[in-house]
Amino acid sequence: MIKNKAHQIYWRKPRTLAKTIVLLLMVPLFPCHLHAQDATTIIPKNNASKTDTARQTDLIDIAKSLFHIKPGKVREQKDQKIYFSLLPIGASVPGGTGRALVTATTAGIYLGPRRTTNLSTATFAPYWNFGGRFGLPLRTSIWFPGNTKTIQGDTRFLVYPQFTWGLGSSHGTDEKMLVDYKYIRFYQSWLNRVRSYFFAGLGYNLDYHFNINTPDSLVDLKTYTGYPYGTGRNSFSSGITVNLLYDTRNNSFNPLPGFYGNIIYRVNPRFLGSNDNWHSLYVDVRKYLSLNAANPNQQNKLAFWSYMWTVLNKNSPYLDLPNIGGDPYNRSGRGIDQNRYRGRTLFYLESEYRRDITRNGLLGFVVFANTNTVSGSGTLFTSWHPAMGAGLRIKYNKGSNTNIGIDYGISKGFSSIMLNLGEAF
Repeated sequence: MIKNKAHQIYWRKPRTLAKTIVLLLMVPLFPCHLHAQDATTIIPKNNASKTDTARQTDLIDIAKSLFHIKPGKVREQKDQKIYFSLLPIGASVPGGTGRALVTATTAGIYLGPRRTTNLSTATFAPYWNFGGRFGLPLRTSIWFPGNTKTIQGDTRFLVYPQFTWGLGSSHGTDEKMLVDYKYIRFYQSWLNRVRSYFFAGLGYNLDYHFNINTPDSLVDLKTYTGYPYGTGRNSFSSGITVNLLYDTRNNSFNPLPGFYGNIIYRVNPRFLGSNDNWHSLYVDVRKYLSLNAANPNQQNKLAFWSYMWTVLNKNSPYLDLPNIGGDPYNRSGRGIDQNRYRGRTLFYLESEYRRDITRNGLLGFVVFANTNTVSGSGTLFTSWHPAMGAGLRIKYNKGSNTNIGIDYGISKGFSSIMLNLGEAF
């Protein structure tokens, strides 16, 4: 997620304004060939998308028209296997620490026939805020031929600071504390296909937070939060995961009507190096409903997302506790500051209406609302934290049905602008 994006390109000749606008829109796209949460299996022919892309328009069509680019000789899809891109962009990073320089490098390859195999990808997006914060995140998604199995990876080295508000709703919006620490994450999971759309497997998760301190406060993290676990100088969690995945979507960038379900059960025993024995459970469910099935070229859709994330012990480390925006792809809580709510259990709900503005599919809009509740300074479900917003959609690639998403979200005491490639969920 990229918030409050401000990217400028200066051009000498005024008559090239139209071309400059197109470049501004297309610049963020080249490094962002993401493959988030795409775990579909073989798509039967009768379930494949039948969208007539010849009647649609995307930014690539506009760029070809403005720059008078003539299409070259059509190549077989089997020859188009490897994709690579690199580009620096200006952005801000979550957590309230200001502007940053973000560079993104992506690579993708098909390990099997494109008709039956998802794109395997690696995304490396380091960032630096010209101060004390930087990150080196690497995400990989490997799909074996025919989607018979998949390996999902998430490796990060991050140097914060980031704001925290303690457990539940114990502190007001202005009572936040800046926490500085370094963080190493290493997640790997291996899933085999059990039957159509259903995968099961095991994984290993490591979370190491170290050099934890509160540089701008006379109060330490333990005193501020009233939580004794993982609030010292270091916190180490090492565990095995059991993963179940069911996914009938055939496009994670812009999901068609379908269903997605993901269950991750994690066990962190001391013999694997964890400071304490603790368990966690993450359950993610999504549903997509078409309101205009008769015309696949016009988007008119409802999307629903809910997840429950809980730790099953009282001694789970503070920085490993469920928190808003801390879901695997950091997409939840649009309009709410990341990390704003944290507790032993977090329950999240979001719904979104997606609709085309133009008949050619180039422009569209979304309207969304979400809410969450956490346990910590009270009982779960007694206090809800809502947010809402709207966004513009610009069709980048009609072939993959990928949009640029520009969203504005607002909640009590906070608002943000978010720029994404693909839908939020």
